Amino acid sequence: MKNKLTVLITLGLLVVACARVPMTGRKQLKLLPESELVAMSLTQNSSFLDSSAVVRSGNDHQMVLNAGTRISQAVEGYLRGTRHQKDIENYKWEFNLVNENVANAWCMPGGKVVFYQGIMPLCQNETGVAVVMGHEVAHAIARHGNERMSQGLASQLGGIALAVAIADQPQQTQAIFQTAYGVGTQVGLMLPFSRLHESEADEMGLMFMAMAGYDPQEAPKFWDRMNKLGGTRPPVFLSTHPNPEKRASDLQTLMPKALEIYKENLTEQLPE
Repeated sequence: MKNKLTVLITLGLLVVACARVPMTGRKQLKLLPESELVAMSLTQNSSFLDSSAVVRSGNDHQMVLNAGTRISQAVEGYLRGTRHQKDIENYKWEFNLVNENVANAWCMPGGKVVFYQGIMPLCQNETGVAVVMGHEVAHAIARHGNERMSQGLASQLGGIALAVAIADQPQQTQAIFQTAYGVGTQVGLMLPFSRLHESEADEMGLMFMAMAGYDPQEAPKFWDRMNKLGGTRPPVFLSTHPNPEKRASDLQTLMPKALEIYKENLTEQLPE
Protein backbone atom coordinates (compact mmCIF):
# COMPACT_ATOMS: atom_id res chain seq x y z
CA MET A 1 0.00 0.00 0.00
CA LYS A 2 2.82 2.35 0.92
CA ASN A 3 4.65 1.68 -2.35
CA LYS A 4 1.45 2.21 -4.31
CA LEU A 5 0.92 5.55 -2.56
CA THR A 6 4.48 6.57 -3.37
CA VAL A 7 3.97 5.75 -7.05
CA LEU A 8 0.73 7.73 -7.17
CA ILE A 9 2.35 10.74 -5.52
CA THR A 10 5.28 10.53 -7.91
CA LEU A 11 3.01 10.38 -10.95
CA GLY A 12 1.07 13.33 -9.60
CA LEU A 13 4.25 15.35 -9.27
CA LEU A 14 5.27 14.56 -12.82
CA VAL A 15 1.99 15.84 -14.26
CA VAL A 16 2.81 19.51 -13.85
CA ALA A 17 2.95 22.41 -16.26
CA CYS A 18 6.25 23.90 -17.23
CA ALA A 19 6.96 27.15 -15.44
CA ARG A 20 9.12 30.01 -16.67
CA VAL A 21 12.01 31.68 -14.91
CA PRO A 22 11.36 35.37 -14.19
CA MET A 23 13.31 37.76 -16.42
CA THR A 24 14.97 35.15 -18.65
CA GLY A 25 11.76 33.33 -19.61
CA ARG A 26 13.48 29.95 -19.66
CA LYS A 27 11.12 27.02 -19.35
CA GLN A 28 11.71 24.83 -16.32
CA LEU A 29 10.10 21.80 -14.77
CA LYS A 30 9.57 22.16 -11.03
CA LEU A 31 8.51 18.86 -9.53
CA LEU A 32 8.42 19.94 -5.89
CA PRO A 33 5.93 22.27 -4.19
CA GLU A 34 7.86 25.43 -3.35
CA SER A 35 5.89 25.79 -0.12
CA GLU A 36 7.37 22.50 1.14
CA LEU A 37 10.88 23.62 0.25
CA VAL A 38 10.37 26.93 2.03
CA ALA A 39 9.21 25.07 5.14
CA MET A 40 12.21 22.75 4.92
CA SER A 41 14.56 25.71 4.51
CA LEU A 42 13.36 27.22 7.79
CA THR A 43 14.46 24.08 9.63
CA GLN A 44 17.72 23.76 7.74
CA ASN A 45 18.61 27.43 8.14
CA SER A 46 17.85 27.43 11.85
CA SER A 47 19.92 24.28 12.39
CA PHE A 48 22.83 25.70 10.41
CA LEU A 49 22.87 29.02 12.27
CA ASP A 50 22.60 27.29 15.65
CA SER A 51 25.79 25.38 14.92
CA SER A 52 27.68 28.28 13.32
CA ALA A 53 29.51 31.36 14.56
CA VAL A 54 27.17 34.06 13.29
CA VAL A 55 28.65 37.56 13.03
CA ARG A 56 26.12 40.04 14.39
CA SER A 57 28.03 43.31 14.31
CA GLY A 58 30.79 45.12 12.48
CA ASN A 59 31.27 46.57 9.01
CA ASP A 60 31.07 43.26 7.12
CA HIS A 61 27.84 42.34 8.88
CA GLN A 62 26.37 45.73 8.02
CA MET A 63 27.37 45.48 4.35
CA VAL A 64 25.66 42.09 4.03
CA LEU A 65 22.54 43.44 5.71
CA ASN A 66 22.49 46.62 3.60
CA ALA A 67 23.01 44.83 0.28
CA GLY A 68 20.48 42.14 1.16
CA THR A 69 17.84 44.66 2.16
CA ARG A 70 18.27 46.81 -0.93
CA ILE A 71 18.35 43.93 -3.38
CA SER A 72 15.41 42.08 -1.81
CA GLN A 73 13.33 45.26 -1.97
CA ALA A 74 14.33 45.79 -5.60
CA VAL A 75 13.44 42.18 -6.46
CA GLU A 76 10.06 42.49 -4.78
CA GLY A 77 9.38 45.68 -6.72
CA TYR A 78 10.36 44.01 -9.98
CA LEU A 79 8.21 40.93 -9.38
CA ARG A 80 5.21 43.08 -8.50
CA GLY A 81 5.28 44.25 -12.10
CA THR A 82 5.28 40.71 -13.49
CA ARG A 83 3.23 37.56 -13.12
CA HIS A 84 5.71 36.22 -10.59
CA GLN A 85 4.69 38.22 -7.52
CA LYS A 86 3.29 35.12 -5.84
CA ASP A 87 6.69 33.45 -6.15
CA ILE A 88 7.88 35.29 -3.03
CA GLU A 89 4.67 35.57 -1.03
CA ASN A 90 6.09 33.19 1.60
CA TYR A 91 9.52 34.82 1.68
CA LYS A 92 10.84 36.22 4.94
CA TRP A 93 14.23 37.61 4.05
CA GLU A 94 17.13 37.01 6.40
CA PHE A 95 20.78 37.91 5.82
CA ASN A 96 23.54 36.40 7.94
CA LEU A 97 27.32 36.41 7.97
CA VAL A 98 29.15 33.36 9.34
CA ASN A 99 32.68 33.54 10.69
CA GLU A 100 34.28 30.84 8.57
CA ASN A 101 37.15 31.32 6.15
CA VAL A 102 35.38 29.99 3.07
CA ALA A 103 34.77 31.93 -0.15
CA ASN A 104 31.12 30.98 -0.45
CA ALA A 105 27.54 32.19 -0.04
CA TRP A 106 24.07 30.75 -0.62
CA CYS A 107 20.36 31.53 -0.54
CA MET A 108 17.68 29.05 0.49
CA PRO A 109 14.01 29.14 -0.52
CA GLY A 110 12.17 31.74 1.49
CA GLY A 111 15.02 34.24 1.27
CA LYS A 112 17.46 32.80 3.83
CA VAL A 113 20.87 34.13 2.78
CA VAL A 114 24.24 33.25 4.31
CA PHE A 115 27.63 34.76 3.51
CA TYR A 116 30.89 33.29 4.77
CA GLN A 117 33.55 35.61 6.15
CA GLY A 118 36.05 34.22 3.64
CA ILE A 119 34.27 35.85 0.71
CA MET A 120 34.23 39.34 2.20
CA PRO A 121 37.84 40.34 1.29
CA LEU A 122 37.03 39.45 -2.32
CA CYS A 123 33.94 41.65 -2.21
CA GLN A 124 36.05 44.58 -0.96
CA ASN A 125 33.05 46.88 -0.48
CA GLU A 126 29.26 46.92 -0.37
CA THR A 127 28.96 46.96 -4.16
CA GLY A 128 31.06 43.79 -4.28
CA VAL A 129 28.77 42.26 -1.68
CA ALA A 130 25.84 43.23 -3.90
CA VAL A 131 27.35 41.25 -6.79
CA VAL A 132 27.29 38.08 -4.71
CA MET A 133 23.95 38.93 -3.10
CA GLY A 134 22.26 39.50 -6.44
CA HIS A 135 23.67 36.24 -7.79
CA GLU A 136 22.51 34.17 -4.81
CA VAL A 137 19.08 35.80 -4.61
CA ALA A 138 18.71 35.10 -8.34
CA HIS A 139 19.24 31.38 -7.69
CA ALA A 140 16.33 31.45 -5.25
CA ILE A 141 14.04 33.54 -7.46
CA ALA A 142 14.78 31.29 -10.45
CA ARG A 143 14.00 28.18 -8.37
CA HIS A 144 17.27 26.55 -9.35
CA GLY A 145 17.36 24.56 -6.12
CA ASN A 146 13.94 23.11 -6.90
CA GLU A 147 15.25 21.82 -10.22
CA ARG A 148 18.37 20.40 -8.60
CA MET A 149 16.53 18.79 -5.72
CA SER A 150 13.96 17.29 -8.08
CA GLN A 151 16.83 15.64 -9.89
CA GLY A 152 18.34 14.50 -6.61
CA LEU A 153 15.16 12.85 -5.46
CA ALA A 154 14.81 11.18 -8.83
CA SER A 155 18.38 9.88 -9.02
CA GLN A 156 18.97 8.96 -5.38
CA LEU A 157 15.55 8.15 -3.95
CA GLY A 158 13.68 6.99 -7.02
CA GLY A 159 11.66 10.16 -7.56
CA ILE A 160 9.49 9.86 -4.46
CA ALA A 161 7.56 12.84 -3.17
CA LEU A 162 9.32 15.21 -0.79
CA ALA A 163 7.01 14.44 2.14
CA VAL A 164 7.63 10.71 1.72
CA ALA A 165 11.37 11.26 1.34
CA ILE A 166 11.53 13.29 4.55
CA ALA A 167 9.61 10.62 6.45
CA ASP A 168 11.49 7.61 5.05
CA GLN A 169 14.99 8.99 4.42
CA PRO A 170 15.35 12.16 6.51
CA GLN A 171 19.17 12.31 6.58
CA GLN A 172 19.58 11.58 2.89
CA THR A 173 16.84 14.09 2.03
CA GLN A 174 18.60 16.75 4.08
CA ALA A 175 21.86 15.98 2.28
CA ILE A 176 20.14 16.32 -1.11
CA PHE A 177 18.63 19.64 0.02
CA GLN A 178 21.98 20.99 1.16
CA THR A 179 23.65 19.92 -2.07
CA ALA A 180 20.88 21.45 -4.19
CA TYR A 181 21.20 24.82 -2.47
CA GLY A 182 24.96 24.86 -1.97
CA VAL A 183 24.63 24.87 1.81
CA GLY A 184 27.93 24.34 3.59
CA THR A 185 31.47 24.39 2.30
CA GLN A 186 31.28 21.54 -0.19
CA VAL A 187 29.49 21.34 -3.52
CA GLY A 188 27.96 18.03 -4.54
CA LEU A 189 28.62 16.15 -7.75
CA MET A 190 24.99 15.88 -8.79
CA LEU A 191 24.65 19.18 -10.67
CA PRO A 192 24.52 18.58 -14.45
CA PHE A 193 22.57 21.77 -15.12
CA SER A 194 24.57 23.96 -12.79
CA ARG A 195 26.46 25.82 -15.50
CA LEU A 196 23.15 26.85 -17.01
CA HIS A 197 21.90 27.88 -13.58
CA GLU A 198 25.05 29.86 -12.81
CA SER A 199 24.91 31.75 -16.10
CA GLU A 200 21.25 32.52 -15.50
CA ALA A 201 22.01 33.71 -11.96
CA ASP A 202 24.78 35.92 -13.34
CA GLU A 203 22.32 37.59 -15.71
CA MET A 204 19.53 38.02 -13.19
CA GLY A 205 21.89 39.02 -10.40
CA LEU A 206 23.47 41.72 -12.56
CA MET A 207 20.04 43.25 -13.20
CA PHE A 208 18.98 42.90 -9.55
CA MET A 209 22.01 44.79 -8.25
CA ALA A 210 21.44 47.51 -10.85
CA MET A 211 17.80 47.80 -9.78
CA ALA A 212 19.00 48.22 -6.20
CA GLY A 213 21.26 51.12 -7.18
CA TYR A 214 24.61 49.30 -7.23
CA ASP A 215 26.99 49.88 -10.15
CA PRO A 216 26.87 46.66 -12.24
CA GLN A 217 30.34 47.39 -13.64
CA GLU A 218 31.70 45.99 -10.36
CA ALA A 219 30.48 42.48 -11.29
CA PRO A 220 33.22 41.58 -13.81
CA LYS A 221 35.84 42.93 -11.38
CA PHE A 222 34.54 40.74 -8.57
CA TRP A 223 34.48 37.58 -10.69
CA ASP A 224 38.00 38.35 -11.90
CA ARG A 225 39.21 38.54 -8.29
CA MET A 226 37.40 35.30 -7.49
CA ASN A 227 38.89 33.48 -10.47
CA LYS A 228 42.41 34.63 -9.60
CA LEU A 229 41.96 33.28 -6.08
CA GLY A 230 41.39 29.77 -7.38
CA GLY A 231 44.68 29.16 -9.15
CA THR A 232 44.70 25.59 -10.46
CA ARG A 233 41.86 24.57 -8.12
CA PRO A 234 38.84 26.90 -8.14
CA PRO A 235 37.23 27.77 -4.81
CA VAL A 236 33.96 26.10 -3.85
CA PHE A 237 31.96 29.08 -5.06
CA LEU A 238 33.30 28.59 -8.61
CA SER A 239 33.44 24.81 -8.87
CA THR A 240 30.45 24.54 -11.18
CA HIS A 241 30.46 28.03 -12.68
CA PRO A 242 31.07 28.99 -16.33
CA ASN A 243 34.68 29.42 -17.37
CA PRO A 244 36.10 32.90 -16.64
CA GLU A 245 36.40 33.96 -20.27
CA LYS A 246 32.79 33.11 -21.10
CA ARG A 247 31.54 34.70 -17.89
CA ALA A 248 33.37 37.95 -18.64
CA SER A 249 32.09 37.98 -22.22
CA ASP A 250 28.50 37.30 -21.14
CA LEU A 251 28.60 40.01 -18.48
CA GLN A 252 29.92 42.56 -20.96
CA THR A 253 27.15 41.64 -23.40
CA LEU A 254 24.58 42.24 -20.66
CA MET A 255 26.24 45.40 -19.32
CA PRO A 256 24.46 48.00 -21.53
CA LYS A 257 21.07 46.82 -20.30
CA ALA A 258 22.26 46.68 -16.70
CA LEU A 259 23.74 50.19 -16.92
CA GLU A 260 20.50 51.51 -18.34
CA ILE A 261 18.61 50.08 -15.37
CA TYR A 262 21.24 51.45 -12.99
CA LYS A 263 21.04 54.96 -14.45
CA GLU A 264 17.25 54.91 -14.40
CA ASN A 265 17.37 53.94 -10.75
CA LEU A 266 19.79 56.77 -9.93
CA THR A 267 17.56 59.26 -11.77
CA GLU A 268 14.52 58.14 -9.78
CA GLN A 269 16.41 58.66 -6.54
CA LEU A 270 17.46 62.23 -7.32
CA PRO A 271 15.53 64.89 -5.33
CA GLU A 272 13.09 66.99 -7.31
